Amino acid sequence: MSSSKIQVRGQPLLRVPARNHRMTHLVVCGVSTKRHHREINALSSNSGPSLDSVPTRTDKRQFLRGDGNGKFGRFGGKFVPETLMSRLIELEDEFNFVRCDHEFQEELTTALRDYVGRETPLYFAERLTEHYKNIVPTIEGGPEIYLKREDLSHCGSHKINNALAQAMISRRLGCSRVVAATGAGQHGVATAAACAKLSLECTVFMGAADIEKQSFNVLSMKLLGAQVISVEGTFKDASSEAIRNWVENLYTTYYLSGTVVGPHPCPIIVREFQSVIGKETRRQAKQLWGGKPDVLVACVGSGSNALGLFHEFVGDEDVRLVGVEAAGLGLDSGKHSATLAFGDVGVYHGSMSYLLQDDQGQILKPHSVGVGLEYPGVGPEISFMKETGRAEFYTATDEEAIQGTYLIVRHEQNLIITGPFLNSNWTVTVTINRKID
Repeated sequence: MSSSKIQVRGQPLLRVPARNHRMTHLVVCGVSTKRHHREINALSSNSGPSLDSVPTRTDKRQFLRGDGNGKFGRFGGKFVPETLMSRLIELEDEFNFVRCDHEFQEELTTALRDYVGRETPLYFAERLTEHYKNIVPTIEGGPEIYLKREDLSHCGSHKINNALAQAMISRRLGCSRVVAATGAGQHGVATAAACAKLSLECTVFMGAADIEKQSFNVLSMKLLGAQVISVEGTFKDASSEAIRNWVENLYTTYYLSGTVVGPHPCPIIVREFQSVIGKETRRQAKQLWGGKPDVLVACVGSGSNALGLFHEFVGDEDVRLVGVEAAGLGLDSGKHSATLAFGDVGVYHGSMSYLLQDDQGQILKPHSVGVGLEYPGVGPEISFMKETGRAEFYTATDEEAIQGTYLIVRHEQNLIITGPFLNSNWTVTVTINRKID
């Protein structure tokens, strides 16, 4: 399913004293969640140029932007075989060129407008706003909630923003074939659509269990001309297989990453092409209420959705950034995808970040009712945001996520839901904005 974003203006998030040394309790939108301990103060670093196809950032401070080589503090990097280095360097050079290339940006701008359907609305959720005003009555009248409607994009999610742009890069690099991995199927459908538009061969790797759960998206990929290859396991296993296939066919095949993980420059590429979400949000907020959101909240799997919203506002210290991870069946059950809550720093799929791993460094199997959140790691930039304290991170269980989904659907009946409900990856990426005391 699609990712939507909620923005709320007006009141401070409710806080409760710490219950133990590791976490404090917090209630967000009526759903009990956990807050992770924030460790140190935020740091400053450099930033690259913004895409010309969307509004440029208004805050010029260089803040939490990485070092230009894909490193965010100790996170990121290129932990890959020597055979991959030249191809990654070539990809980085091409990416840096197209970011400033007028011809590429003009083609991308046109495609985002006419093919993807951008810009997506920043929708005032009137009934949901009224619901929370009744729950938390205040002198100022309670929060105002807005949804960034990425579900209205072509293919039904934010994934198409990045897939289309990277498919254009693959064509420039002379690749005739694209490989990708998908969990819930959203990235797979977006990649298949982008390849169909640009006449590229497309192969999508997908976990066997996910194929069964996401049959609707699998059918869509096949109708778009993609070959869907089943892999024993889940999204992490499909990702490993897609990377192996890419390594075996380096100069004819392009690996189209759908999220902000992997060796540099893959996380930076995905983040930049998804940052259109936050750039639009800034401009729309200015138009709607003449200011900025107070707090942005996004679901965090591996991070493309969250960074797409957060990145534009990282330098705005008066805007809180809140991420919510999947607590699955509970943090004590061992069946969750709460990487930032319980993970340790390690290397996986070519970069250093927080990972779910055992004492021997073996990757643990994640769990979430949201299939697209079942990944044992998180992107290096998200990891850095946790370590520096620039963003706050919480968790929500499967049951809490389903309750939250029902709440939004019943109050905002115009939201689009496709596929089997409980097996879908419809993640309500919440942006709860309330005025901070």
